[in-house]
Amino acid sequence: MGGFVSRASRPARYTLVFHAEPRFVDTVKQAVFAAGAGRYPNYSECCWTATGTGQFRPVGAANPHTGEVGVLEKIEELRVEMLCDSEETARKAVEALKKAHPYEEPSYAVYKLEDF
Repeated sequence: MGGFVSRASRPARYTLVFHAEPRFVDTVKQAVFAAGAGRYPNYSECCWTATGTGQFRPVGAANPHTGEVGVLEKIEELRVEMLCDSEETARKAVEALKKAHPYEEPSYAVYKLEDF
């Protein structure tokens, strides 16, 4: 049974997902990778990217990076997903994302993964 690691002894893993305009994605990815996200045992800077349409309407005291207050915006954005090998990595990656992302309120989610 050499190399066997019980599920109970493995740290929880997470998936970080964020959205950004194509021109900002590389900058945000590099910051999140530098925080430790996107790593597998023999690989680094791993992610999955898909194109979609983001929609939002800035309201109230919003200070949007893109668009105008009160105007519905629909823009091309990329969805980027990457593995975080621990809760600590996920927290550091989110902190780096918030610093590097140009949006006032970056769109992101963190999902805890199950190990089957």
